[in-house]
Amino acid sequence: MSNVSSAYNQWAEIYDSNKNRTRDLEAISLRTLLAGRRFSNCLEIGCGTGKNTEWLLTIAEQITAVDLSEGMLTKAREKINSPQVAFIQADITQDWQFTKAPYDLATFSLVLEHIENLDSIFAKLKAVLQPNGYVYVGELHPFKQYTGTKARFETAEGQQVVTCFNHHVSEFYAAAKAQGFELVELKEWFDEDNRELPRILSLLFKIS
Repeated sequence: MSNVSSAYNQWAEIYDSNKNRTRDLEAISLRTLLAGRRFSNCLEIGCGTGKNTEWLLTIAEQITAVDLSEGMLTKAREKINSPQVAFIQADITQDWQFTKAPYDLATFSLVLEHIENLDSIFAKLKAVLQPNGYVYVGELHPFKQYTGTKARFETAEGQQVVTCFNHHVSEFYAAAKAQGFELVELKEWFDEDNRELPRILSLLFKIS
């Protein structure tokens, strides 16, 4: 995960200001799928610069906001100073020492493309979610990945491409189902000027 961490540390300085259709459309996806719901304790994986954290505060009483990149977390802490949010730097492929209590919501925003083994992540999720807890997943659509699209950004030294893994739609479903999660909703999101190839895949799961 060192490549991912260093890349996002670099990206942090311009992440909020540069043009990024994937970031912006995923934010709409999260707000749409979770609209009208209320939660006590949210685990936000991949909080980045806090792009979704502020909105999650409107539907959750407490948030554990986790990211691999300290650079991204620095930006998030500058934006959000709330006793309701705990920002934590952690690698989610390692043991989850950062969880605070059983959660009734976990969110993953543009994270799982950087994770090779989805099964281990959903196994960890099962251990920290309370019964009837929800999991939201918002990812770059696999169809985009098949065309070669990856998380990338421009620097003075040239384009930086972040390490990514292709996951089929069926992989997300199978990894969740194996741990007892039920698929509640699946939605695909398109750019306004491209109605043929979806940009974002979003899934909402629930555990019984």
